[in-house]
Amino acid sequence: MARYIGPVCRLCRREGTKLFLKGERCYTEKCAIEKRNFIPGQHGQARKQKIVGYGLQLREKQKTRRVYGMLETQFRNTFEKAAKMDGITGHNLLFLLERRLDNVVFRMGFGTSRPQSRQIVRHGHIQVNGRKVNIPSFVVKPGDVVEVREKSRNNAAILAARDTTAHQPSPNWLEVDREALKAKVLGHPKREDLVQIQINDQMIVELYSK
Repeated sequence: MARYIGPVCRLCRREGTKLFLKGERCYTEKCAIEKRNFIPGQHGQARKQKIVGYGLQLREKQKTRRVYGMLETQFRNTFEKAAKMDGITGHNLLFLLERRLDNVVFRMGFGTSRPQSRQIVRHGHIQVNGRKVNIPSFVVKPGDVVEVREKSRNNAAILAARDTTAHQPSPNWLEVDREALKAKVLGHPKREDLVQIQINDQMIVELYSK
């Protein structure tokens, strides 16, 4: 699966907000938003035009897509899947994104960022219901047990991430056992569980409905 491999700090600068793509660095003065909070590029500081209508919808979609580390085709496919589900399309989209395996590992606190969590999954350190799963886009369901594989329980990166994120609360839809390096999916995420970054899902729906 293709993925973005360029500098991620410029993505935050383009959206004008922290996307938390660099883990702990995003909470320090080294964060690009803290040092250069303007659009990247030669004329970034001079581009202060007002964004309205389609531009706002596009920026909201781009922000959400970049938060979860997805390219356009994969994000659009996820939206179309959400549109076919019962309920509010925007909420369904966010719930599908939250239940991606790489995001679940991030929410468990075993990765300091979603990109690191994606790498942990890709390298085969995670299993779901006792079976190894190395597909970051795998969608968990209520009742699933996600845990670090036995041979990866001494992985330095995972243990360091667990200790670094020890102060962060786990979402209500996950029952996390940090010592056992595992979690159980209790149910579906709720809209109020998405607190780190404010996302206007209705704008995304309006954009794709044009």
